[in-house]
Amino acid sequence: MTVRLNHTIVAAHDNHASARFLAGLLGLEVAPDFGPFVPVEIPNGVTLDYMETTEPITPQHYAFLVSEDDFDAIFARIREADLTYWADPYHRRPGEINTNDGGRGAYFDDPDGHRLEILTRPYGSGS
Repeated sequence: MTVRLNHTIVAAHDNHASARFLAGLLGLEVAPDFGPFVPVEIPNGVTLDYMETTEPITPQHYAFLVSEDDFDAIFARIREADLTYWADPYHRRPGEINTNDGGRGAYFDDPDGHRLEILTRPYGSGS
């Protein structure tokens, strides 16, 4: 049996701005609107479909496994945007990155408070 995540819906107060935020940091493109959704396709085929809401948003966590070179480029854009970043998901280590499992990782928030993460090694993959 083959099961793969195809897409997920991400709540946003401004779906276009939130999609541009993520796409810009990750070096991706915002796809054309699809009904009420503004899609950002990740290179592995999963799409984050931003949907606008006026309701309060419960922050979700989205982690992106990236190469070392991509980490450098994304992290540079995070710093250029003067975003606060953390080494941990609890926001206790601001201005740091982590080296979990022999890789690198950083957490940052999107405009709606969703917790975003970039990491170069999957958790549990270190020796």
